[in-house]
Amino acid sequence: MTTDAALAGELATRAGELLLELRNRELGEAPLEKTQARELGRRGDKEANTLLLGLLGERSPGDAVLSEESADDRARLDNPRVWIIDPLDGSREYGLPGRPDWAVHVALWERGAGITAAAVAQPALGEVYVSGSAQQARPADPAGRARPRILVSDSRPPEFIGALAERIGADVAPMGSAGAKSMAVLRGEADAYVHAGGQWEWDSAAPVGVALAAGLHCSRIDGSPLVYNEAHPYLPDLVICRPELARPLLDGIAALTGAPADSPRVAMAREYLSSLVTHDASKVRLAADCLRVENGQRTGDSGPEIIAELEHGDQYKPITGIRDLEFREWGPNVVARFLLDMGAGEHVITVAITEHFSVPGGEIESILAIIEPHPAAG
Repeated sequence: MTTDAALAGELATRAGELLLELRNRELGEAPLEKTQARELGRRGDKEANTLLLGLLGERSPGDAVLSEESADDRARLDNPRVWIIDPLDGSREYGLPGRPDWAVHVALWERGAGITAAAVAQPALGEVYVSGSAQQARPADPAGRARPRILVSDSRPPEFIGALAERIGADVAPMGSAGAKSMAVLRGEADAYVHAGGQWEWDSAAPVGVALAAGLHCSRIDGSPLVYNEAHPYLPDLVICRPELARPLLDGIAALTGAPADSPRVAMAREYLSSLVTHDASKVRLAADCLRVENGQRTGDSGPEIIAELEHGDQYKPITGIRDLEFREWGPNVVARFLLDMGAGEHVITVAITEHFSVPGGEIESILAIIEPHPAAG
């Protein structure tokens, strides 16, 4: 009889093989254009997700699934077994030649027990890490480092990381994919992975499951436990490290921070607003039937349409920045008030925006905006 951990390992392996084949076929020695690289990552995400959902439907038909690439089915909240998967963690790195720091995450959450089985595949390295397996029974010893090495996101490092590293006498290095960073700690190539830039449950569930089984410390940055299969799958921060480093890291973070983290709903609204400037909507969570209305005019009739407009729409290209951003939240509602700057030749036009987000679950269902003139010139 196949154990849940063995099934997680098999699923991660199969998805990893698919992704590696697709990447080897589509990605040559020369870097792709930014848009092409992003589309390759999305294609890999979609194809790996389809494979994993199909395999889980065959092998564990009674279980629920929470996936980055699928609409959130809240029936999972009543199911005692939920697979939490990220078909391609590190989709940006996946589209870049020579980058091995991308992964496949497969984890099983069970009511009353948390993450009970997990696997992280790193196909570009030919490795699959499975919770409880003999080779991952304990983390490897550090590779003769005089100073601890902390891994952080190469796109969203914590604001406090420089001060934290100085405080405990550590070095900092960037790396893609939460799974890649976590497994580097497991292999002894680093001593800690610290993140505080916003994440979702699928980003950390499998890495945490494997790391905990190997005896590493895993927690939120305030030291509280990492809890999964919540109504809102936003889980913004974590620390994975060697046990002896946990107290210095947590004490240092506590001394350097104090501002409360975004709530899940505010975090989703913030991701949307960030995409107005970056034109990268890969982290934006919109319902399939999400609508957007601006000053009474319907400007978006579906989640995919709005995502496409955020990344390619001419109306968003002049946006140069958002400032004076404030949020208010009550129930499923988030209201953001901010000033938005748009470049117009040598001039900057500023408008005042009040934006209402309806977020009853794990996705934004509607966006209603009021746009007003503002006298500021930037």
